[in-house]
Amino acid sequence: MRLGGPVLQPCSTPEEWLDYVRRMGYRAVTFPADHQSPQAVIDRYAELCRENGLYIAEVGAWSNPLDVDPAARRAARELCKKQLELADYVRAGCCVNIAGGHGTVWDGPHPDSFSQETFEEVVYAVREIIDAVHPTRTKYSLEMMPYMIPDSSVSFLKLLKAVDRPGFGVHVDIVNIINSPYRYYANKDIIDETFDLLGDSIISCHAKDIWLENQLTVHLSERVPGDGFLDYRAYIDRISRLGGDTALLLEHLHSQEDLERGLAFVRGTAKGMGMGIEL
Repeated sequence: MRLGGPVLQPCSTPEEWLDYVRRMGYRAVTFPADHQSPQAVIDRYAELCRENGLYIAEVGAWSNPLDVDPAARRAARELCKKQLELADYVRAGCCVNIAGGHGTVWDGPHPDSFSQETFEEVVYAVREIIDAVHPTRTKYSLEMMPYMIPDSSVSFLKLLKAVDRPGFGVHVDIVNIINSPYRYYANKDIIDETFDLLGDSIISCHAKDIWLENQLTVHLSERVPGDGFLDYRAYIDRISRLGGDTALLLEHLHSQEDLERGLAFVRGTAKGMGMGIEL
């Protein structure tokens, strides 16, 4: 298991980016260039990762492949294909996106999110993206979300079987599927269920925390790792059992102080568990 996180300062060169990554002690990174970057820049970042033992965990393809506007939908799927090609080229663990939705907010809730028609549309979109690229050194993956499929390990398993492509993998953000008071208090069980059901299909994971507010009706808030209720010992344990280069990447942090505090918490938790992992 390898730990990584965001880069929270402007970097004008790959070397400046590397200096920041080293300072944070990252062993896994999100690839900092996209498919529109000059080839020399892409190659330089990939070279620096190889030379410094950095695992490229993810290439982002953040877009809405289910957009109701046909032109926007085509553009989103083309972006996913180009980013998947990039991920395969730089040998990233995965190219990650969400399934998408039909609302005005690309990553927001919608009444049709859990319909059979939407499920079939997601399957079609994922197959289209993978079949256009045929990746051999990476996988296209979807991040779990609280109000669109896949919203649980069970729905992700159903999706994996329906897509039926070796180039499709699982991205776990366990906080995103803690979407009720029951799942909040039983989050260790949710963690175990997720890793039991999805196992070797899991490629990369995100690190956040969650807090249930004492406010009607139900308010669940993201927190910095260590400031919430997530059972991080269980989460780290299950990720580390996957072995290899499985990454845990902190995200949604906007201050250097919060980032360093979150990293210290994850590293301290792993050390307290006596785990010899690359953090």
